[in-house]
Parts: sequence; structure tokens; C-alpha cells
Amino acid sequence: MTGPVRRPTKADLAAAHGTAIADVLGPDLDVLFCGINPGLYSGWSGHHFARPGNRFWPALHAAGFTPRRLRPDEQDLLPAMGLGITNLVSRATARADELTRDELREGGRDLAARLREYRPRVLAVLGVTAYRQAFARPGARIGPQGGDAAVEEVPVWVLPNPSGLNAHWSAEAIAAELRRMRAGCVRGRSGTGR
Repeated sequence: MTGPVRRPTKADLAAAHGTAIADVLGPDLDVLFCGINPGLYSGWSGHHFARPGNRFWPALHAAGFTPRRLRPDEQDLLPAMGLGITNLVSRATARADELTRDELREGGRDLAARLREYRPRVLAVLGVTAYRQAFARPGARIGPQGGDAAVEEVPVWVLPNPSGLNAHWSAEAIAAELRRMRAGCVRGRSGTGR
């Protein structure tokens, strides 16, 4: 039996401001999920989508991408399932609106370089507003983007931001969008790995 899970203190979270966490990448990815930037909880823990209340992990499982609901500290299991995680901007902040337009645009350019190297089958950007700014696509909506929106020839699917701060989208609605993406462009793998 394990002991209680340690929660960060206010000082821990303040110290996490500006930190970066490593991407979760590997060869032959079906989907590269791209968040906006790490939150302070993620910066503190070193794991993507780590804050309790973030809907990424439950929605990923509910959509059939993973065989069970993974914990953020199990993120390194994803590449074997054909999944990876990165961010538009690497620095941790309390809120995504702390990022500048220039940071988001630069993040889009940096992301293009990662796509050239890793060549995932689909880029799934988690946050329509950040996507619009990073790639100068002011009319973008949730869902698949047109062929001219491909980044380095990688098709783009924009998904809702799973942060608990995004109250417009429930975990069930995010999972439904993930299922729609999975049915529309991800073939050959299920939540059971390869």
C-alpha cells in the first residue's frame, strides 16, 4: 500500500513558474498531442496535464486511446501506444493567458521543427485560441483543419483545452472529440498498445 500523495505547497507552485518539462516523444507516433504550456502543477511534478481536475487523462482513456486511465506519472507509457505529448510554449505558468502572442508564434515554429523530426500521423492541438494565435488561423474551430493547415505536411486536429479552467467543455465532451479524431484519422492501434 502506498502512502498519501504529496500535494505541492504554494511555495512549490511559485517555484515552478517558468520551469519546463520534457516532451514525451518516440518514433512512429500516431498522434502528437500538443498542449498550450505546462501549468504550475505540471511544472512542479514534471508531468504533463498533472493538475487534479485536468480532463486529459480521463478523456484519453474514455476515447479508447489507453487501456486504462493513466496517471500523469505514467506518461512515458504513451509512445508504445503511438502517442506523444509536447507543448507550444515550454515555460510553466499559472494560466495560459500569461503567454504572449510572440511566444505562441515562436512556439508554432518550434513545433514545426519537432514535426519534421518525429513525423506523427496527426498533430492534435489542445486549445483552439492558442492554435489560432500560434499558426495565424483566426477562423479555426474545434475539429480537423483543412489540408492547407497541415504543419510540415502533418494533418492538424484542434481539440478543446482539457484544463479544469476551461469550464465550457466537460470530460465527456472532450472524450467525444477525441473519439471523433480517433475514428477520423488514427488507424491500427487501440488502447491496448501495438
